[in-house]
Amino acid sequence: MQELETQLLHLAISRGKKNSFVQIPTASSHEGDSSRQRWQRLGKEQSDRIGSECVYLPIHEREDAFNPEFIAQIKDAGLIYFSGGDPHRVAEIFSESPLWEEILNQWKSGTSLAGCSAGAMAFGGTIMGLRRSQLSNGLNLLPKIEVIPHYDKMLGWLPDRVAAFIIRTESDSTLLGVDENTALVLTDSWKRFGRGKVHVLRGSLEFED
Repeated sequence: MQELETQLLHLAISRGKKNSFVQIPTASSHEGDSSRQRWQRLGKEQSDRIGSECVYLPIHEREDAFNPEFIAQIKDAGLIYFSGGDPHRVAEIFSESPLWEEILNQWKSGTSLAGCSAGAMAFGGTIMGLRRSQLSNGLNLLPKIEVIPHYDKMLGWLPDRVAAFIIRTESDSTLLGVDENTALVLTDSWKRFGRGKVHVLRGSLEFED
């Protein structure tokens, strides 16, 4: 997704934001130092490829989302990127926190915001149970959107759980299945990027394919 991330970064720069790539590893930070180091390395490598300054924010626990130093580093960021892992953990740590409020403020003023797998799931209104069986509340960035990432693989990994999530009668949200190596991006309109497909599994959403 290097080309897409470059486009998102340059879009933010055109809106007056910095040439910076902020990586947030919260979704997998509970897995230990090796996982944290891996995501930090991957973020630095991608930041170098797209020609930006890398800012790694070690948001590992909920108190970190209240740290003024981390909140200050979000200001005027070009691209804020939530890496993969456990989406429920992302929502629990960031929900109603000062850091999430600042991320929203920056997004509304032109910063690009991206989520890989767990990050994309956490941005919606409801998160499908993956590593736990229960549904949980998302961060409500897009309250009427629900996401199943790795959709082309997820049907084989958790077929019963995916089917149950799709047929939920109590939800009036649009449910999207996003294949691997694929992204759905909202700028002035919704657009699909990448090699795979975006499946509208419940509700409706128009996007450029």
